[in-house]
Amino acid sequence: MIDPLTNPIKDYAWGSRTAIAALTGRPTPSPGPEAEMWLGAHPSGPSMLRRGETERTLDEVVAADPAGELGEATLTRFGPRLPYLMKLIAVAAPLSLQVHPTAEQAREGHARGKYVDPCPKPELVCALTPFTALAGFRPPREAAELVAALGVAELEPVIGRLRDGQTSQALRALLEWPRERRRELVSAIAAKGDDLVVRLAELYPEDPAVLAPLLMRRHELRPGQALFLGAGVLHAYVDGFGVEIMGASDNVLRAGLTPKPIDVEELLRVVDPAGQPLEVEPEGHLYRTPAPEFALGRAHNPRLRLTGGLPRILLCTEGEVLANRRRLAAGESAFVAARVGDVELHGRGTVFWAQPNLA
Repeated sequence: MIDPLTNPIKDYAWGSRTAIAALTGRPTPSPGPEAEMWLGAHPSGPSMLRRGETERTLDEVVAADPAGELGEATLTRFGPRLPYLMKLIAVAAPLSLQVHPTAEQAREGHARGKYVDPCPKPELVCALTPFTALAGFRPPREAAELVAALGVAELEPVIGRLRDGQTSQALRALLEWPRERRRELVSAIAAKGDDLVVRLAELYPEDPAVLAPLLMRRHELRPGQALFLGAGVLHAYVDGFGVEIMGASDNVLRAGLTPKPIDVEELLRVVDPAGQPLEVEPEGHLYRTPAPEFALGRAHNPRLRLTGGLPRILLCTEGEVLANRRRLAAGESAFVAARVGDVELHGRGTVFWAQPNLA
């Protein structure tokens, strides 16, 4: 049986009022921002699964029969939980600068109450529309020259640390900038910055992290291109619409461009100044990553068979696709239990699927 899902939508302020609503066939603009649609079993927003006449959350379904729903390989590797979380992500305004801990850091930090989950949160985004991200630091000397070109004398401490190759200390200098001097600094940066710096300064007039576009690499994804972000890689999505998949974790450390608290010491313990994202090319239909928790599949006008034995979530993003006898129109999704066996996909449209990365 391939079971249909109903998925929660998160209304974070940076979300779009058109992208998710249009894809799921609802009126646009939506009443408020719709940032993410979650497809998975994370307790902060599990999907609802309909099987026959009953409806239960996907985490309840998995807990009732871990071996049948997940399969032995997934159960042995990850225990009785779905190891990934799939999302539609609709970015109308820049997200906060953020980073995620390693598996070891997540376990240790969860034990002391620092993180909500004991699991890591590697992630991959695959663009549905042109998609812009800031991810990974520039070489420090390159960043130093870009910041110096602004001609803002107050930034000399940041420039000096960058020229010495001390990226983390340059970041600390910005994060610990005296609050009473932040608005003046941001105004001076915006007066000389590029369009993105100006946009960030308008949104966050008292946050020195508006300097991020000069410190970090900019990535422009075309539809179908994908970017993988491992632990320690500082990043922020700027705009676009895509399918995202990650480890089933909500562990986030913020570094700026947010009204939420910033734990500077924990952030600097976790951030990897040398960490860079990976541009991932599909192997056939599958975007594989270094993360065992997930791989992402994508097929346009599919005629293929998915081998059984793994728990999968299917999401149609265009047209119409049949999964065995289950019809999926644009915006519709379904869960395929490991016990189901092989799945035949065919139709005229585009389908994504999430699965553990165990092969």
